[in-house]
Amino acid sequence: MLSRVRVVRKIMIVCLLSMSAYIGNALALEPEHEMRRLMLATETAVKAESWGEASEYLSRLQQMETGKPADYLYYRGRVMLESGHLNEAQSALEGYISQAGAQGDHYTAALTMITRVEKARKREKSPTNQVTPAESEPVAVIEPAGEASADQLRELYLVDSEAEALVMHLNALLSNVGWRADQRIKRLDRPADISYRVSRNNDSLNIQEARRETNGRVARTTESMTVFGVNPAIDWDCEPAAAACWIYDPRDGSRLMQLAENQGAASEIARTLGRLIRTMQNNN
Repeated sequence: MLSRVRVVRKIMIVCLLSMSAYIGNALALEPEHEMRRLMLATETAVKAESWGEASEYLSRLQQMETGKPADYLYYRGRVMLESGHLNEAQSALEGYISQAGAQGDHYTAALTMITRVEKARKREKSPTNQVTPAESEPVAVIEPAGEASADQLRELYLVDSEAEALVMHLNALLSNVGWRADQRIKRLDRPADISYRVSRNNDSLNIQEARRETNGRVARTTESMTVFGVNPAIDWDCEPAAAACWIYDPRDGSRLMQLAENQGAASEIARTLGRLIRTMQNNN
């Protein structure tokens, strides 16, 4: 009788574990649905001007490999503008206009925010830096992301360490400048032919390259770079003939990343990568 009770208990435990696994899997949304959920959450946070929440949702969206709608770039541009990161704001807003065109729901708003960025740049360069009544609307303070303080970066990406924030910032920059053989294709649902993602592992950086083949398959390769002894001054260059910019490997000067032709983005990526390397060297 006792053995029969034990058998029944074991069966019940197995059933409960199976039900828990099933419920857990049921609660895990497929990527396209999770992407849509996060987009809705971002939209709600932006409407409520809850910039911290919006930044968190955008960071989670950034890490998803699922194709994102053009509105993702609009909301990213708006949050970056409110956070005072004008380089990223302008890049994202211009990307939105390129993707969505004049028919986009936020076309007029995006153009208006790009004008705000322009005004902020002029205002910062003004020797008097005084606000006139015609320009009394709040504008973001100019501060290139590569030179933002550690506290600002941690606050922007809602993380505890400067190195982690720099990794997230670097990936955000890289996500907007994937290289395409056909420069006419700039839709977010058509991934770039060559793209990159960086991760950190102790004292090393892992640089993953995703290269789209002619049959549509994506080949991924990862190169590891130990930061010890590496010069954090990263070189970059753009070649209009190839419609590409290059980030050079600080170890031997070879080409490390092939990006879309965007000098401002290439400069920012090189500066951010160098700062990440320097931060990891100092932490160790």
